[in-house]
Amino acid sequence: MTQTYSIGIDVGGTFTDFVAMNTDGVTTICKSPSTPSDQSVGVLTGLHDLAQRLGLTLAELLARTERIVHGTTVATNALLERKGRKTGLLTTAGHRDILEMREGLKPHRYNLRMASPEPLVPRDLRRPVTERLAQDGKVLTPLDEENLRDECAFLRDQGVEAVAICFLHAYRNSEHERRAAEIVADMMPEAYISTSSDVLPQIKEYERLSTTVVNAYIGPIVKLYMQRLTDRLSAAGYDGPIFIILSHGGVTRVEDAISLAAGTCLSGPAGGIAGARACARMLDAPNVIPFDMGGTSTEVSLITQGEVALTSERGLAGERIALRSFDILSIAAGGGSIAQMRPGKGFSVGPESAGAEPGPACFGRDGQAVTVTDANLVLGFLATDALSGGGSTLDRAAAEAAMDRLGATMGLDRIAAAAGVRRLINIRMADGIRLMTLRRGVDPRSFTLLSFGGAAGLHSVEVARELDIPRVVVPTVASVLCAWGMLASDLRYEVTRSRPADSSGMTDQTIQRVYAEIEAQARAQMPSLPGIKLQIERSAEMRYGEQIFEIDVPLDGIDFEAPALVDAIAARFHARHEELYTYASPGEEVDLVNARVAIIGAVDRGDVSRELALVMDNPTPIGMRHVHLSTGPAQVPVYDMARLSPGHNIVGPALVSSETTTVLLCHGDRASLTPHGWLDIAVAAKSSGGGMPVKTDHYQPADA
Repeated sequence: MTQTYSIGIDVGGTFTDFVAMNTDGVTTICKSPSTPSDQSVGVLTGLHDLAQRLGLTLAELLARTERIVHGTTVATNALLERKGRKTGLLTTAGHRDILEMREGLKPHRYNLRMASPEPLVPRDLRRPVTERLAQDGKVLTPLDEENLRDECAFLRDQGVEAVAICFLHAYRNSEHERRAAEIVADMMPEAYISTSSDVLPQIKEYERLSTTVVNAYIGPIVKLYMQRLTDRLSAAGYDGPIFIILSHGGVTRVEDAISLAAGTCLSGPAGGIAGARACARMLDAPNVIPFDMGGTSTEVSLITQGEVALTSERGLAGERIALRSFDILSIAAGGGSIAQMRPGKGFSVGPESAGAEPGPACFGRDGQAVTVTDANLVLGFLATDALSGGGSTLDRAAAEAAMDRLGATMGLDRIAAAAGVRRLINIRMADGIRLMTLRRGVDPRSFTLLSFGGAAGLHSVEVARELDIPRVVVPTVASVLCAWGMLASDLRYEVTRSRPADSSGMTDQTIQRVYAEIEAQARAQMPSLPGIKLQIERSAEMRYGEQIFEIDVPLDGIDFEAPALVDAIAARFHARHEELYTYASPGEEVDLVNARVAIIGAVDRGDVSRELALVMDNPTPIGMRHVHLSTGPAQVPVYDMARLSPGHNIVGPALVSSETTTVLLCHGDRASLTPHGWLDIAVAAKSSGGGMPVKTDHYQPADA
């Protein structure tokens, strides 16, 4: 029988990752250098390389491909680098400065000397429109279409390429926004149009306005990329569906991703978290810290009791994006992070990155910056053929010369300088995990660290040791887990409605009607595809009457047809509030602020949980390598991860290499293989100074 494939693609800052999974769950992986000027070029190049690995032509691979799931950094980069299109804003007269006032908030609110961020739309392009709706959606002042046309003409004459439309209380009545969009489309046919009633139809004026503006600002960039990608794939012979993963971990069609461009701002990292959630289930490990270290950044999240938290409190590059997303912390620390000695500021690693072009000094592309990858190569942890599976070689001499230059600025030799680079980047990443755990009252010692991303293997064990995390797991697909995770993601469409009822007006019938209406709306958005199994998730954002913030309350398991529905939802809110804040006030009034329904289309993932045969012999190293550990120089064995099987055990110090990543085990670390062939590492505790572990109650592999 001819094998068919599903392909996951994750575009990163340095490499683009590819995973092809056949119907038996067998995966083939590939990495290709990213092409920042046009990411679609790198995607097609990588697909060609992937086809070669499968013994196929590109046309043959695409003909056998049932679906492509893609994560992209186009929106992220455009916002981070502020390279979106020139954007104008049409808003209710008297409210155009909301974007600049930002509810009075600044990134560091107690720093009075800190300037507020520059808004994405300058004031002269924020145009007031005569219209007004009441908070219940009733028209107080009709839309002045003549005034609107005058403002559109002004924006057109200023060369505006994208228009955001956000009128007061449009979440209750979208009539004015929809008519405004029609007029803008008539007068500015080439402009990208973003309305708040489509992007974020819910209360909170600044959040709705900011999210709509971000969507307009990056929308043309996302649209151009998607069009280039689909055109290139079509020209290469692909006529199947293309799905884009959104920040909440669900996937959607290309046309929907273009309309909701702001929903792709955490597209790539969301694939990694979706993959980590699938890994946690395969490991039967309910509490996991996904640790994704790539070339440019490290992403950290939390999986608690098998679930990842969704939040609407995140932003990017100082801009508020109130769309739901996985709760991910991004740290500017990766393999390409630049190490430098700054006059008056001391030694630092990151946040600047060497990126894909020119990349670290060891890439041999005339890059002069010293990076974390250069430090790992100088210390012997990386082989010279470690780049992209041996398809390219690393230039050790260039890395050593660059490290010598850095060391000279600090009065250190190259080994000490390289060790300092590693130590500092490890501390920065450990501090990021502390923000996600200890700052939230979560003890990281009760979690498993799931290590993935091309650079994570050389750092994850030491980061875990810094935090007293006893266990690290490295999947065989660690270097491409974001792309692999996209294939484990379901279609997801969410619909939210604000203020269906307040504390005095909530009745069973009101709640049932609202949820039925938004469920029907969500179902209408779900594409009709063969083999899709639909699931429904209901939730609500609720608060006590005197509070100014809401909490997300899952409503799974509540029978919406049973009597006393309002009481059941209120009881769920009280329990959730106590779970989060250790107290509840059952006697107080409760407001249901936002009702939300997610329709999930579960996709066939293939047999991703195949277990391997148990082998009881000792693994054989493929060689020895001279490295510089924190305890001094040493000769350590190197194992090929592809030759390891369940039943094998490795005691550090040692290196375990795979095609696209390398894992470092230090003194006392012990690794076994899970039934799926993944590295399961028991992390040795911190030393007391004499080299002996301080603690003995750390995690032990099942077959240790």
